[in-house]
Amino acid sequence: MPDSPPPLHIAIIPDGNRRWARAKGLLAWNGHQKAIENFKDLTECCYDDPRIGTLTVWCFSTENWKRDPQEIGKLMNMLEEYLQKERKGFAEKQTRFLHSGRTDRLPPSLVTLMRDVMEETKNFNRFTLHLAVDYGGKDEIIRALRKAKNPSSLSEESFRSLFDQPSLPDIDLVIRTSGEMRTSNFFLWQTAYAEWEFVDKFFPDFTAKDLMNAVDAFEKRTRRFGT
Repeated sequence: MPDSPPPLHIAIIPDGNRRWARAKGLLAWNGHQKAIENFKDLTECCYDDPRIGTLTVWCFSTENWKRDPQEIGKLMNMLEEYLQKERKGFAEKQTRFLHSGRTDRLPPSLVTLMRDVMEETKNFNRFTLHLAVDYGGKDEIIRALRKAKNPSSLSEESFRSLFDQPSLPDIDLVIRTSGEMRTSNFFLWQTAYAEWEFVDKFFPDFTAKDLMNAVDAFEKRTRRFGT
């Protein structure tokens, strides 16, 4: 009897929040707020699907600091409020929480909260929720190289151990919303053999059904990994 495939690592680039808000005559952070509400439904959907073991969501990139400071501040507050509300549920659902990205530029209260929740949930293995905040693929690789004591002796395995979350499996499927067809510096190493799905919807309009359609389509693809 063949072994069951390992649970999938799904990643989402939730693009189009500000455009969604502008189209409705709203402020940019209204789009982010709707996106966080939407994100809760998607997380529940992934948790309930036995095919999925990890969900990664890119919340804020290393390049997003170029945006309006007021918008950035509100987004950081929203992320903190989300984690405060959800941390009890993580324990109830045996969900491990992880963060990738820099911490030196984030609000100290958010950094402390993320570290506390990671510590509280580190032994859970039912499902993993992984948020990328102040994250960039190039930045992670540079930071990993700076940790290396002897870069010339690195192997793929030893280099990977220097990443923010080396225990995570590589990403199987990346879903990017809003119709944009760019990889945009997203987990450059971990997506080396990922499949991509570009969805022509702003993220606040992206539904659990859309997510399941993407996963269903992924399962029909043939992954060759260079062979």
